[in-house]
Amino acid sequence: MASNETRAQAPPDETKTGQLRARPHPPTLEAPERGLRPLELGARRDGLLYVPKEYREDRPVPLVVMLHGAGGNGRHALSPWQKLADEAGVLLLAPESRGPTWDIIAEDNYGQDVAFIDRALAYVFERYAVDPRHIALEGFSDGASYALSLGLTNGDLFTHVVAFSPGFIAPAAQRGEPRIFISHGVKDEVLRIGPCSRRIVPRVQGAGYTVLYREFDGPHTVPEDIASEALAWFTAR
Repeated sequence: MASNETRAQAPPDETKTGQLRARPHPPTLEAPERGLRPLELGARRDGLLYVPKEYREDRPVPLVVMLHGAGGNGRHALSPWQKLADEAGVLLLAPESRGPTWDIIAEDNYGQDVAFIDRALAYVFERYAVDPRHIALEGFSDGASYALSLGLTNGDLFTHVVAFSPGFIAPAAQRGEPRIFISHGVKDEVLRIGPCSRRIVPRVQGAGYTVLYREFDGPHTVPEDIASEALAWFTAR
């Protein structure tokens, strides 16, 4: 695994920028049914999409891109917020990494995962009305590290970043001013809070970002009350 501390920015060439190109726009294709469904983008590792029951094309909804931890999948990624999505009225997108974990962690470079996330976002924007004021990148564990890194790199797209128990942050650039929510358990034995969030948070704040930070008395997990608080924070108007 990569270093727990903030690492040097990736070289600014076309294959390593980590920049996403997809942007929200009025839908041009018919939206599939509500509820949970696979993305079906023709990849071995695909992902899931959850559409809230009350979704309407004339009412743009918040979108959350949810990133799983190492060895995980779309179902793992959705777990913190899927049960809350209908009440909150949020669209959940859970793309899966091309390998066991995300490219910047496995290969020390941005690459194929960025390309797949961009495809997944384009798929969603073509079919659903998304509120550009509420687009979040969320993740747990390795997914949290990737959410922080990719989220700051694409802060001109993501308005919010949610990181549950991150290990490091490695943005290729700083764009925009996304708001950030970070949580971490003081009893975490997988990614210890001292060299991880307690170093990440001051550095992110020092870079000028607004951070809501929550420590809790627990292990490497996402407690229900923390998950609920983060979702309410994200959807607040």
